[in-house]
Amino acid sequence: MSDFIPFRRLTLIGIGLIASSIARAARVDGLAEEIVCATPDADHRARALRSGLVDQAFASNAEAVVGSDLVIICTPVGVMGTVAAEVGPALEAGAILSDVGSVKDGVVRAVGPHVPSHAHFVPAHPIAGTENSGPDAGFASLFRGRWCILTPLPGGDAEATERLSSFWVAMGALVETMDTKHHDQVLAITSHIPHLIAYNIVGTADDMEAVTKSEVIKFSAAGFRDFTRIAASDPTMWRDVFLNNREAVLEMLGRFTEDLAALQRAIRWSDGDALFDLFTRTRDIRRAIIDAGQETHVPDFGRHVAEEPDLPKA
Repeated sequence: MSDFIPFRRLTLIGIGLIASSIARAARVDGLAEEIVCATPDADHRARALRSGLVDQAFASNAEAVVGSDLVIICTPVGVMGTVAAEVGPALEAGAILSDVGSVKDGVVRAVGPHVPSHAHFVPAHPIAGTENSGPDAGFASLFRGRWCILTPLPGGDAEATERLSSFWVAMGALVETMDTKHHDQVLAITSHIPHLIAYNIVGTADDMEAVTKSEVIKFSAAGFRDFTRIAASDPTMWRDVFLNNREAVLEMLGRFTEDLAALQRAIRWSDGDALFDLFTRTRDIRRAIIDAGQETHVPDFGRHVAEEPDLPKA
């Protein structure tokens, strides 16, 4: 993005899939003069430095944010409050603190009290990812054409929100803003419930006594195979998502259960018209997602990663 003014120092708390993708995109597109990360994992620090993802890597979250004008918390949502308590006192005047959590209302409650008045908290959620994790899992194009939702706080600094929005746009994302509760309700049905269903289906198959595990693996059709891809996601991250978005997930799960019961009745009573109408309607949704550019026709969920250019040497 030619008119984007780079941040002086970008700090990433955590260096998994999302953080390493941010680092790669920021490095390739020149969005930060310096990129640093913080993680207690010594191996992850070494790998991030060796690959050129970051210029410095710290074990201490507080040390990593000193001198940074943009700090992004890229940890599971369950520990974001603890991270905020550690970095809050060290945040520079005017610094932007953000996150990438899939839950926003709970994150605001956990993080907000630790943000000093001289810094700006702008929550964010990039809706992008794969089932892979770790500093080697990221790629610079992860956010291109994908949505990033900002949930600015009432009375928050509009300039800080615009600055963060420009950062995500510069990485290729499409940006939209909404309030935290609406975000959590939308993501409950578009992301959280599908993951819950995937975990449950794979778990059910694993528990079945009449079907051996080797048969489940050997004869997996595309539907079950795709569920296993979703169910391979980071268990810590998703445990925290469900615990922190409990109300919205339970509401959407109740509606899903009611619809599933109706589908069960249609099958029991051989109501072919009801089944055909439902399948036709849901196929149209799939086509609309493809037409909107949020998916492709390829059978890998549109997440084939093209070869990317090497990172510039740090």
